[in-house]
Amino acid sequence: YLFTLSPPSLSFLFLPPFPQARFSYLHMKYMFFSWLAVFVGSWVVYVEYSSYSELCRGQACKNAICDKYRKGLIDGSACTSLCEKDTLYLGKCLSSKPNNQVYSGGWGDLEGVVKCQMEEVPRYDPGAEMEHRKEASPFNKPTKGTSVEKFKAIVLSHLKVRALSSHPNLVSLVLFVADYNKDGLISLPEARSMWALLQLNEFLLAVVLQDREHAPRLLGFCGDLYVMEKVPYAPLYGISLPWVVELWIPAGLRRSMDQWFTPSWPRKAKISIGLLELVEDVFHGTFGSFLMCDVSAADFGYNDRHDLKVMDARHIVPEATFQEAMRERRCNVDEDCLYGTDCRTSCDLTKHRCTPEVTRPNLAKACSSLKEYLLRGAPSDIQDELEKQLYACIALKGSAEQMEMEHSLILNNLKTLLWKKISHTKDS
Repeated sequence: YLFTLSPPSLSFLFLPPFPQARFSYLHMKYMFFSWLAVFVGSWVVYVEYSSYSELCRGQACKNAICDKYRKGLIDGSACTSLCEKDTLYLGKCLSSKPNNQVYSGGWGDLEGVVKCQMEEVPRYDPGAEMEHRKEASPFNKPTKGTSVEKFKAIVLSHLKVRALSSHPNLVSLVLFVADYNKDGLISLPEARSMWALLQLNEFLLAVVLQDREHAPRLLGFCGDLYVMEKVPYAPLYGISLPWVVELWIPAGLRRSMDQWFTPSWPRKAKISIGLLELVEDVFHGTFGSFLMCDVSAADFGYNDRHDLKVMDARHIVPEATFQEAMRERRCNVDEDCLYGTDCRTSCDLTKHRCTPEVTRPNLAKACSSLKEYLLRGAPSDIQDELEKQLYACIALKGSAEQMEMEHSLILNNLKTLLWKKISHTKDS
């Protein structure tokens, strides 16, 4: 035979009987993940919007301030521009806490940062991370009929309670700032604005350190709204990434990324010298000693001349105030005795109270922040010596008063090493 007949194939009978079911399953899977993506995206948008609307209430803050100004309760150098001429405006929202509104702003030809208090006034008490007290009105003092001499006495008493120096020049500085139109008189609205501002730590520090180049410069105020100079380059170092990206980046790589977009090393050295000078300024200054309780890069920036500038001074607190608050704080472990991110004391387990002395001085905390910033790209001829000095600085323990000589020696050695290397360059 030329060919043979084979029985017909019956394989088609054994094909998967559910191609339509398989298509339906893929379709349902696609629909499920699509709806899941829509739900998650909607939730993220809602959370972000809710957070923004809570953090950014600049218009409400402006309305509250201007209402008090029009009623004659408050006055200040920024009131007319804010409430009448509209030459002081609130720009991008920079707030991180709802009760402390922060905005970039413009005031005529000046660029600044506008800060306004909402509902709650920060208590000048570092005994807790961020405690607040509500006040019926922060503008109820001084009362009508108070003389200038009486107001001076009130201010002096307030500064003593805040454990600042009772140096008469400090009271004079406060009154000089209060008299914004420099007519030699303190009106009741001016005094009320100043009293509200004196409750704020950052404002107090701006007054105390106003002649220091690294301290924030006050441009103006109206009630407890105040305008500080804008720092052109901030933060000191680091890049901001979406939180989803942050989750997938190892800590070591993240620290390295923070140093990618920084100035040349000589300029970094000059900026670092500025931070060391700030440590000097707040330690045994004219009006007392201060503790730097958050020495993170986000709190500092620099200008076009590469001079360090403080951006957020809310956690630079008088040492005596800190110590008094810590004595009253109850504790079970050392972790209970922490203020900000960098001011820690130990727990006395016999009394279950925090001890008053910080475990690390300002200089050690500053050197910790500067270590990777300075060592990255450092000239090879000083790399080893710089690293040695930075580690000696980071190792400092106890309060600066307890080791004043060692503290001063390490600080001066670091400054000398850096200045010596950059003094001949144009960047210095």
